[in-house]
Amino acid sequence: MDNNNLENQKYIRAQKKVKAIKGFYIHLLVYLGVNAFLILARLISGEGVGLLLDWSTYGTLFFWGIGIAFHAFGVFGMDFILGKNWEEKKIKEIMDKDKKQYWE
Repeated sequence: MDNNNLENQKYIRAQKKVKAIKGFYIHLLVYLGVNAFLILARLISGEGVGLLLDWSTYGTLFFWGIGIAFHAFGVFGMDFILGKNWEEKKIKEIMDKDKKQYWE
């Protein structure tokens, strides 16, 4: 009975993780679509290419981008930035360096 319950809990956790990842990708697609639309709309409005250098064109892109970064960090955690086993690899690397220095 315990093994079945454990498997069920693992399935529910995996299902929540997949839902969170899906939510992040939907958020990213909306971000890209809306910002592409805003930039194209400003270009088509006839305000000229100089508008591309205007901060107001990129304000939404920048601040919403910060939100996207936090969302990615919330979904993927440190794995998103440093890789899955970064800490373990770094510890092993440092220990190997120390071992080499000790024996030299």
